[in-house]
Amino acid sequence: MAVGQNQRTRKNDSMLTKTGKARLGPLNSAQLTKLLEASTKPKEKSKILRALSKHKVVVA
Repeated sequence: MAVGQNQRTRKNDSMLTKTGKARLGPLNSAQLTKLLEASTKPKEKSKILRALSKHKVVVA
């Protein structure tokens, strides 16, 4: 869990996991690319790139 919180004081946020890490699944590709640019950790970057590769590319 996040530091300094317990179950009574923790607010439910569907975009965060129990440990406070961001969920990448519901984000669209524009949001993921913005997050990728802001990220500095290689482990986070690889997770974001993997989530981006799962998105379907639609060409109209």
